[in-house]
This record gives sequence, C-alpha cells and structure tokens, in this order.
Amino acid sequence: MDLNLLILLQFLVLGAILLVVLGVTFIFVTTIREPDMQRYESEKYFTDPSTKEKLPFPSLADEASLDLSVIVPSYNEELRLPVMLDEAIEFLESRQKQNKSLTYEIIVVDDGSKDATTKVALEYSMKHSTERIRVLTLAKNRGKGGAVRLGMLSARGSKCLFADADGASKFADLQKLEKSLLGIEPKKDNMAVVCGSRAHMQDDSVAQRSVFRTILMYGFHFVVWFLCVRGVKDTQCGFKLMTRETALRLFTNLHVNRWAFDVELLYVAQALKIPIAEVAINWQEIDGSKMVPVLSWIQMGKDIILIRLRYILGIWHINDKVKLQ
Repeated sequence: MDLNLLILLQFLVLGAILLVVLGVTFIFVTTIREPDMQRYESEKYFTDPSTKEKLPFPSLADEASLDLSVIVPSYNEELRLPVMLDEAIEFLESRQKQNKSLTYEIIVVDDGSKDATTKVALEYSMKHSTERIRVLTLAKNRGKGGAVRLGMLSARGSKCLFADADGASKFADLQKLEKSLLGIEPKKDNMAVVCGSRAHMQDDSVAQRSVFRTILMYGFHFVVWFLCVRGVKDTQCGFKLMTRETALRLFTNLHVNRWAFDVELLYVAQALKIPIAEVAINWQEIDGSKMVPVLSWIQMGKDIILIRLRYILGIWHINDKVKLQ
C-alpha cells in the first residue's frame, strides 16, 4: 500500500475515533441525568374558578380515588380545545348515566400557552366543577412530554389516558382501548399500556404525501424500530391508556420533554417487560398542528438516537422500584 495512502487512512481512523470520543464526552457533559420531576410552586395547585381558591393537586403515588383520569396536553389550543372537551365530556357523561358508579376527571395541562387556553379550560371547570375538570397551568413551556408527565403525576384515576387537545382521535374509541387493556394477560403488578394506532391508515396517508416526506416518514419509523421500540407500528399517536401503576412507573422514569417522549415511554415499558397492546382507532387530520413535518421528524430522529445512546452509555437509568404508596 502506498505510504501516503496509509498515512491518510491512519489520520481518518484517528479523526473518527476522536469525533466519537468528543461526541460521547459532549453527551455526558450536557445530559441531565435524572428525570425532571420538579415543579414551580404555582404548578402544585389548581384553581377552583367558583371560589378562586387554590387547591393542591394529589400525587400519582397515592391510591386511586377515581376510575379514569384524562390528561390533555395543550399549547395555544384556545380554538381547538373546546371541540375536544365537548366530545370527551359528552361521551363520559353518557357512560356515567349508564353506570352511576363511574367516576372520571379531565386534567387540561396548559403548556405555557400564549393565548387563552387556560381561560377556556377554566370556563369548562366552572361549568362542570373541579371534580370533573382541573386545569394545570405550567409556568413555562416544557414540551408535550413534559406537559403529559406533570398531568399524569397529578392524576387520581385507576386508569390514565392521555389524549391530544386537537380532537383528532375519536374519544369514543376509548372503549376499544379499555377492552384491550382488560384483555392483556398476564398483567404482572397490574402493569399494562394500550396504544391507539393509525397504522391501518398508512397507505392512504402515503398516497397524499410527497415522495420526500414519505421517505422521511419511513426513515423515522426505521430509526424507531432499529434503536428503541419494536412491535409497535405507531408510537406517536397521542391516545394511550394505561393502568395507574404503569403510569407511575413510566412517568417517573421519563427524561424527554418534546415530541419523542412517546418513544422513550415505550422503550422504558419494553425494558421493564410491561405488556403493550396496539389498537386501531379512528383519526383525522385537524388544522393547526404544532408539528412542522420535515423539521419535526428530523428533530425526533436526533432525539431517538440520543435516547438510545444515553441508555447504552449508562447516563440514564431505569428505576423499576417505584410503587404506589
């Protein structure tokens, strides 16, 4: 081999090694190691709009006092939120008429909105009472993952659902998720999670996308499958139901605050051998999405790679000892 070529190859190998070392060092230095469980003082309370009294949120670590908690992460959703809440409340109230013992709550988490999201949600709380509707207003924007986590940590239900504020998922499909949750056996320590899925609609969505966006979509799915989550076709659908024990175990382990939090949630669930089911639901595109298709997929792809690296390198750890008090 030519000496100059050999020297060049040596430099390239050394450069690659150096880049890897620098990259790993950067990840170690810049990563917050523990899940962000901190709350601002104002985030520990909800307001009773009828009395203006501030009341403390309960803890997910306590025993359940309701059948169902619905967490609705909301960022600048003053226009779309009422449609979603009307549909959810109508469905839940109808079920309660059939089963008087059924109890539920909806927690609207305002993720640092710049519009009147909190005001709109408080109007529903005033109308239906804080036993039905509570509003958790975050002091600053944390991202969807951070909003769902704080909402879950404030829940009272024996089952916990998170649902997007845009109303893209039909709330009546909750029945499908509940049926699937009951059918998961065995549920060790009452652990189970059911994911609403849009995978059955993929062929139709591909037909409406450009070739470039389709390639990005399949690339994203491959990265998720290769690095983190296998056996779940649609990790990103914002309609997931789980037992209270599962919610406590998962949301006290999560680090990611942005869009990729679903992937970390399912990665942790699989690492803990928590049973996961996937159920096809009705879903429709709603105008006003906060996601920028290409940029959001690229950002999530980067986050997913970092999720895997941080767990492989031991920067993040999974605590499997958290239990209800």
